[in-house]
Amino acid sequence: MFTGIITDIGTVVEIEQRGDTRFVIATAFDVDTIDIGASIACSGACMTVVEKRLGHFAIDVSAESLSRTTLKDWKIGTPVNLERSLRVGDELGGHWVTGHVDGLGHIASLHQEGDSLRVAITLPQDLLAYMAEKGSATVDGVSLTVNSVSHKNIYLNLIPHTQQVTTLGRLQVGDAVNIEVDTIARYVKRLLPPVHHTPAIPDGGLDIA
Repeated sequence: MFTGIITDIGTVVEIEQRGDTRFVIATAFDVDTIDIGASIACSGACMTVVEKRLGHFAIDVSAESLSRTTLKDWKIGTPVNLERSLRVGDELGGHWVTGHVDGLGHIASLHQEGDSLRVAITLPQDLLAYMAEKGSATVDGVSLTVNSVSHKNIYLNLIPHTQQVTTLGRLQVGDAVNIEVDTIARYVKRLLPPVHHTPAIPDGGLDIA
């Protein structure tokens, strides 16, 4: 379990093809305090630590995880949002995050609004069904508030702090991002009867064809 509050930006330094793909990630975390088998959210994907050395830890990523996340695009030098798992008594500064990526979004537009960056992310329709204005979403492991939702996009604002302490400040139009929907929304939708027709949702003002 995580909160979506990033505590380090790691860097991919080694990639090894085995039965699975092993990534070695450089980190500022004190690896002496990380157990083998511990969970770390890596750009939103919950991964198990299988090896550690001074200033580095390694994860093994299955073909299934690669096919469903942006981890398949990682290269040497790729920056990675990192969050260690939540401990009892820790401050819950974001929202409940499981580290289970539901799908990929794609950056549709980036616009400066004052000091903040307004981001439009195009989502598959099945993920849009879980999004609500002022609800929560996890983008590459970062807990964010959804400002508005249109017929194909969600809109978010990144304050300067978020841009500086996560990889989201480096996003470019067209980039893929890992998306995890809000856990509460997931269960609420499960309890609702199926909807056969969804009325058109007003455009958020920044959709791009």
